[in-house]
Amino acid sequence: MSFTDRLMIWLHVAFVIFAIGPVTIAVLASPRYIRVRNVAVLRYLLRTTRIFGVASLGVLIFGIVAAQQLHKLGSAWVSASETLFVVALVLLVVIMRDQRHAVVALEAAHENEALSAAASNVPASSTPAGETPDITPGEAAPAQAPTRTPTIDGPNAPAHTANVERGRIASMAGIVTLIWLAILVLMIWNS
Repeated sequence: MSFTDRLMIWLHVAFVIFAIGPVTIAVLASPRYIRVRNVAVLRYLLRTTRIFGVASLGVLIFGIVAAQQLHKLGSAWVSASETLFVVALVLLVVIMRDQRHAVVALEAAHENEALSAAASNVPASSTPAGETPDITPGEAAPAQAPTRTPTIDGPNAPAHTANVERGRIASMAGIVTLIWLAILVLMIWNS
């Protein structure tokens, strides 16, 4: 085995350790921070998933180069590993989309909570229900609490959306992790 063969294998393994590890931890940690509604950490995990998801392409690139130099590119286990890797990358893209949706939903839930807290602090009008207050021309109307129009989704819709995203992220993160493990088994079994 030549120096360049060893270098390609070393770079392949280095990208596995320094790219696949962090992206896996980021996607596995996301559901926890959606559950506790920590938007700041969730934004950080989304950014981490994006950066290390792109960096994980180095695993595929150096793996293909190493397999080509070792004349194993046509092996069935290499083709299976490449296919599984591409599936995992597609799932990572879907996970990033769901992380972004969860961030938006949690931000909307925080805004709804702030609006309802502000609405509960507005004093009620002193005019009995059904009567209109006496207003002289040029006088401003008394402030009234904003009324909420009930929607089909309800006021808890953003929080519910975030919980749905949490479930999807958790299931897809588990699948991605199993794919990484399957690729690891293929690599070790056939080396």
